[in-house]
Amino acid sequence: MTTAIRRYPVLVALVIAAAFMVLPFVIVTVNAVKSPAEYSANGPLSLPEGLYLDGLKDFWERVDFGQKLVNSVLISGSVAVGAAVLSVLNAYAIGIGRIKGRTWVLAFFVLANMLPQEALVYPIYYLSKEAGIYDTRLSVIIVFTVIQAAFGTYLLSSILGQFPREIIEAARIDGANKWQVLWRIVVPVSRPTIGVLLVLFFIWTWNEFLLPLVMLISNDNQTVSVALGVLQGQRLMDATMTNAAALLGVLPAIVFFLVFQRTLTRGIAVGAVK
Repeated sequence: MTTAIRRYPVLVALVIAAAFMVLPFVIVTVNAVKSPAEYSANGPLSLPEGLYLDGLKDFWERVDFGQKLVNSVLISGSVAVGAAVLSVLNAYAIGIGRIKGRTWVLAFFVLANMLPQEALVYPIYYLSKEAGIYDTRLSVIIVFTVIQAAFGTYLLSSILGQFPREIIEAARIDGANKWQVLWRIVVPVSRPTIGVLLVLFFIWTWNEFLLPLVMLISNDNQTVSVALGVLQGQRLMDATMTNAAALLGVLPAIVFFLVFQRTLTRGIAVGAVK
């Protein structure tokens, strides 16, 4: 063991880091299938004696988890697609179109992305009330699309700013207009980076809590993260149901990440090569 540590210190460090990252998920999963009596008798670190699924079932029925899951998927998916499209359009204008005041525009997007959500709660709440879209999924989709697109615009602008001008000029000589250059040349070349943004936008939006908590007060419109926080705040769950809730809350995001892991890895690798 000592020899392995000396020969492969980086690999050993990565294995240890991965173990520490996976361990909380394993503990939550183990405790989610324990009965409350078994949890009280043996503690959180003991292995379950059997498969107790009543905690998962009770939590699913208590919060109407199926509806919350649909809301989260709809909101996160819409934000991911909308923010990616908006980022591409903005970055095309800034990075390739070279609009005037490009530096100041990018600084504005960086500032918008750095603002804490606590500072945005009241203005967004007031504007959504005035627009008549408060307590609707559309209000959250619009807000997070703008927030995520600020980061996406900054990232893509820096990439498209280095886009070979010769390719664009050749396409224009062949008769391609601006939209054709964008959708037939720029987007296909930037597809790995756009894929990374889609994955990140989905996961980031899925985990959001504060703004959905303020903007979605109806039980039928709430997301998974809001349902978890509200129910735990009311102290209506025992230890095993709390772990069951945490497992159900994080599992869809993990599945999504694993499904699109190749897209994320490919996008990062392409960016590193560039």
